[in-house]
Amino acid sequence: MKPEIGKKAPPFLGPATDGNLLSLESFKGKWVILYFYPKDNTPGCTQEGNDFTEHFKAFRKRNAEVVGVSRDSVSCHASFKEKFSFPFELISDEDEKICKTYDVIKEKNMYGKKSMGVERSTFLIDPSGTLVHEWRKVRVSGHVEAVLARLNALTASA
Repeated sequence: MKPEIGKKAPPFLGPATDGNLLSLESFKGKWVILYFYPKDNTPGCTQEGNDFTEHFKAFRKRNAEVVGVSRDSVSCHASFKEKFSFPFELISDEDEKICKTYDVIKEKNMYGKKSMGVERSTFLIDPSGTLVHEWRKVRVSGHVEAVLARLNALTASA
């Protein structure tokens, strides 16, 4: 089941930095910002995490949880989270199950070398578990602000 706007978001389950297995069900009744990023401790991924941290309180005011996902191990995630004081959980997806479910594994071309990797993507899921918006091929600059603006627009009338 690939993600489709207006339909139930695909379920996920993965080990997180808090020591628990997190699933979509873990966030029932809350908005979920599920963001996929290529690799811990790289410049773009660090900036994206810092941007989510900077706006974390604004997301929380809208009853939203931020969750990052990459293929790095839980221990790598834990040190990345601690190093930059991220206030949200990171899920390890070493087997790429969640990444494949959300269709974010894409062919990348870096300096002429092709490989399969995580395409930076974000999914906005409403409190009932419905996928309401997605961003693919994300550019870090201004992205978190765009996610917050969309969430604000969707929750302003609520």
